[in-house]
Amino acid sequence: MNYPEEARGKFFGSLVLSVALRPDGSVDRIIVVRSSGNKVLDESAKRIVMMSSPFAPFPPDIRKETDYLDITRTWNFTRGDALETR
Repeated sequence: MNYPEEARGKFFGSLVLSVALRPDGSVDRIIVVRSSGNKVLDESAKRIVMMSSPFAPFPPDIRKETDYLDITRTWNFTRGDALETR
């Protein structure tokens, strides 16, 4: 569903994104740690993160100790026009 329309059947690859979340669940920053080599795929992954935000606020016990939460994931845009993360 979120595979970029302009890439369907044409582009595939993997990239690594690092996303920093504020305690209220909003996105502070998104960094492409390792590019897929294709700007369309890299920008699509960032767009998907922004469309998914805001995330749930940090629970009170985590909020006491954590100002920001950094999440790093590998995004795979596959030949079958599917999206997987790990």
